[in-house]
Amino acid sequence: MPEYYEYELGKTAQKIASELFKLRPGETFIVTADTESDARVVNALATAAFSIGAKPMVIWTPTPLGVGKAADTTLPVDSLTAALKAADAWVEVNNKYLLYSTPFEVAERENKKLRYLNLSGMNVDMLVRTVGRVDMQALGEFQGKLTAMIKAAKKIRLTSPAGEDVEMEFDPKAPVVNDVGFADTPGLHFLSGQLTPGYSSSVNGTIVFDGSVVPPIGLVKEPVKLHVKNGRVEKIEGGKDALALETWLRGFNDPDMFRVAHLSFGSNPGAKLTGNIVEDERVWGGTEWGLGYVGPDLTSDGKPIPAASHTDGTCLNTSVWLDQVQVFDKGKVVHKELAGLAKKLGKE
Repeated sequence: MPEYYEYELGKTAQKIASELFKLRPGETFIVTADTESDARVVNALATAAFSIGAKPMVIWTPTPLGVGKAADTTLPVDSLTAALKAADAWVEVNNKYLLYSTPFEVAERENKKLRYLNLSGMNVDMLVRTVGRVDMQALGEFQGKLTAMIKAAKKIRLTSPAGEDVEMEFDPKAPVVNDVGFADTPGLHFLSGQLTPGYSSSVNGTIVFDGSVVPPIGLVKEPVKLHVKNGRVEKIEGGKDALALETWLRGFNDPDMFRVAHLSFGSNPGAKLTGNIVEDERVWGGTEWGLGYVGPDLTSDGKPIPAASHTDGTCLNTSVWLDQVQVFDKGKVVHKELAGLAKKLGKE
């Protein structure tokens, strides 16, 4: 008998290798994983790459206690960095992500041919739902239109049933990262179904995490309220989850961990709330805010804004206005130019 989703997994891995990465014979393809990673996903990706003539290299490491630079103390930094600097393509399946770690930063800065795809914490079920069964062309059309709308706007307001009410002005010089999942060009790429406007320090209002916060919590049991002024979290309110987040942030002794790093829109039709932030931040109609480290792909000058680590929190059923024009209402598309595109993805 086949294993769970064995056939679907094989087809999805082939889709990633041939369609998303467009791997060519002879290219070096690195898969990184930690001891919390799903071995079936790791092996399927390496097998798919090898089947089309690429040269896969799987690197397993112990699972760090933290993410980003907080993972450095556990990693073989020099050896891992050297491998990534020489790779043509890299897919990250680590549960505790290497994104924003020292090996990541050096490889991103010095290996200009590197094609990086973040699939952190990916398991078989999630991979099939968020990649294998998603119409990438239809998703690209939807996200392309939303990206154009964001680029044309000067200001955004977001609210939610949980009590969020926050505004931000867009930096016209900063990029808008449109993650449709393709990793066929050099640079940073992420799981399909997310849009991220560039960094702005103009965030003001109340952000409410009612989905998940990773790290350090996972699925939240009660909303976590962040009071933000000029892009900095000044106060955190709520119950045990709020206390856990504030304690974790203060534990770095780095005031920049209270910086609002980014806003992201979720638009993957197969994503669901699971406690895995890579999937949670792509739940349809939700939004996500990052705190701490700001990646180089989100700044107007292409340089990272350092912090000791990074965390992400999700907000469900978000209402969104771009320059006072409503686009989403409690997570549902209401803008007429987007509604038809959403229907192609099975979302009304």
